[in-house]
Amino acid sequence: MSKSGRLGVGIISAGKVGAVLGAALRAAGHAVLGVSAASHASRERAEALLPGVPVLEVQQIVERSELVLLAVPDDALPGLVDDLAKLGLWQPGQLVAHTSGRFGLGVLDAVRGVGADPVALHPAMTFTGMSLDVTRLSDCSFGVTAGATVLPIAKALVVEMGGKPVAIAEADRPLYHAALTHGSNHLLTLVGQASELLRDVGVEAPGQLLGPLLRATLENALASGESALTGPVARGDAGTVRAHVKALQEFDGGGQGVLAAYLAMALATAVRAGGRGLLKPDQLGHLRQALELEEGGSCPPNPSALGRCSPAGSD
Repeated sequence: MSKSGRLGVGIISAGKVGAVLGAALRAAGHAVLGVSAASHASRERAEALLPGVPVLEVQQIVERSELVLLAVPDDALPGLVDDLAKLGLWQPGQLVAHTSGRFGLGVLDAVRGVGADPVALHPAMTFTGMSLDVTRLSDCSFGVTAGATVLPIAKALVVEMGGKPVAIAEADRPLYHAALTHGSNHLLTLVGQASELLRDVGVEAPGQLLGPLLRATLENALASGESALTGPVARGDAGTVRAHVKALQEFDGGGQGVLAAYLAMALATAVRAGGRGLLKPDQLGHLRQALELEEGGSCPPNPSALGRCSPAGSD
């Protein structure tokens, strides 16, 4: 690092995450020396978010940079790190940060082996790859994993980008990432399925109907946790749940998977509501029965939490 604390930064690659973080680091006063961009979309993104920054080969970027930001897909990361190590390109004292949520420092062992400093910087945000994302970093937390001597530098970089650093232990990275994926990606699936059901009953703009409800639900959940839970499962309303299951069985004949998702989430909701004392044991039993499929179906996942489950009519 230079005496001024400003770094020469190289970005690999100009995907939605890399280009945005590169722009944020540049805005903080760091010099972005080069970016890799293999596809036409990446080159356009680099031009829009990092104007004037040269598009270079990966090897050139590593050779020139004090901080190398590896913003590549998870599955590509180990091979890239090892290939660059075999070429002898990693340098002592270099900062090497990746943006993967799944991986911690272990994937950068080859970097550490030559005296470079590995860092995991995962922004807990969904990216569009547009300039709007740069401003949204001010409300974004980063899962940060680094050695004790490098952790203050890693946290400072996050703060400079406008984010909030959250230290995550190396062993906890997979569970940390699973939590974010479960909350974000599966939310999109649930919204998509709910929208599909509404379109099936003739609602032309499902987003207008769902938007206020979902936004209020999310805000209440973040503010009050599971005490904000409402709906038929929370009330122990097994008759309504049974009606839902029947309707979804008829809708799901084409194998869209909505029924399976409803059963799994209703079961998980009932278990958690029961654990918080919101449901009585007999209500749990009635919900279990309501969540069993009609004859010819199968039980929802992990039914043991609500007692023994078998398809209706098989006892």
